[in-house]
Amino acid sequence: MIESNKPKVAIIDYGVGNLFSVKNACERVGLQADITFSKQEILSAEAVILPGVGAFGGAMDALKRLDLLSILKEIAASSRPFMGICLGMHLLMDDGSEFGDHKGLGIIKGSVIRFSNPADDTGKRLKVPHVGWNHVSKKEGHNLSSWSDSPLEGLADGEFMYFVHSFYVKPADPALTLSTTKYGDIEFCSSLQYNNVFACQFHPERSDLQGLKVYMNMASIINSNK
Repeated sequence: MIESNKPKVAIIDYGVGNLFSVKNACERVGLQADITFSKQEILSAEAVILPGVGAFGGAMDALKRLDLLSILKEIAASSRPFMGICLGMHLLMDDGSEFGDHKGLGIIKGSVIRFSNPADDTGKRLKVPHVGWNHVSKKEGHNLSSWSDSPLEGLADGEFMYFVHSFYVKPADPALTLSTTKYGDIEFCSSLQYNNVFACQFHPERSDLQGLKVYMNMASIINSNK
């Protein structure tokens, strides 16, 4: 059997998320993507992606059952690229309040909170979850150079990405925020970066060519680490 010389990415399989959509996006940009919960495969990968759609507490329980908590923390403490997507972003935080209070991985200090009665400019209440296309904008007071050397590099300020969520993260250190998005009168952190860890609330694998650019940038980061 001939081994691929493509960079290997481990997509964490803990029973939730658009795993095959993420795998397809990775493969389109030249990565070898394996959907796995094997500790050996995760530790041997050159990058790790933690996707997810679902409830915070149930997801943490699944990671515990698979004995993956320490492995994920080890990856986050290394120099290897680590991407969290949607629920995967939430799990990186200290805690979440969905269906009760639950501890997260604690890789990034902060909390996960629910949209609280978002309203449009006329005062009309908006539906939760927030579903659909929305702008991803530079953080106020920052310029696009803050996106350099991140998976957002080369994207336009205000680019559209696809969202499906009822909760969002609030990092304790606002400086970690790469982009913000507004849903009615609520502005939330839609992506962040902490050392080798990048996380986004939107689904790049469902966001057309601009979302694929996120994966292309991640591939470039992985290759630059070789």
